[in-house]
Amino acid sequence: MSRLLLLGLALAGPVVAHGGHAGQAPILADDADWMTKHMAEEHHIDGWDAKSFFALHDYNSDGLWQIDEVIRTYGLMDESNKDMPQDKKLAIAREVIELIDSNGDGVVSREEWDHYIEAGETLPDMDTGPGHHGDDEYEYEIHHWEKYHDENTKLEDLTHPEDIEHFKKHEEMEEEEERIANMEKMAIVEANIPSKFMRRW
Repeated sequence: MSRLLLLGLALAGPVVAHGGHAGQAPILADDADWMTKHMAEEHHIDGWDAKSFFALHDYNSDGLWQIDEVIRTYGLMDESNKDMPQDKKLAIAREVIELIDSNGDGVVSREEWDHYIEAGETLPDMDTGPGHHGDDEYEYEIHHWEKYHDENTKLEDLTHPEDIEHFKKHEEMEEEEERIANMEKMAIVEANIPSKFMRRW
């Protein structure tokens, strides 16, 4: 078993126990809107307001939502939407922005967002899922670890397909890091020399 895998297992319990999120996802009404579902499923938060929603999804903290931030919020960069064509992702994000962007400059300002919400509007469900926009560790923790494991989980308990796939990625990352480190130790990396410069014996 790799060192990285063991480290991941050692840290997994404390991370969950520490409360990187607000705990388990809140229970939702069947008719909950997309924003409510997103905050519950992706952030495990039920006590939020429009201002905090905007700030949480303003990833570069510039007071605007650009098209890439809407793409990320709707989970269009996530593996679950990897088969969606890029032009469709852009079309979805543009459609969302156009709902809120009252001055037509192609971005959503905090003021435009406030007006949109005050008018009783909410972000539409674009049929792209709940909006997975965390990294692999975050998504694994909130969508798998918190449902099936806890700080008492032992190595032998990690038998779900999601566990196997997650730690397989860790193994592959570690192997790649070792391969690069070994190549950097070499004085000359033969694989990087174009064949026309290789001496033929």
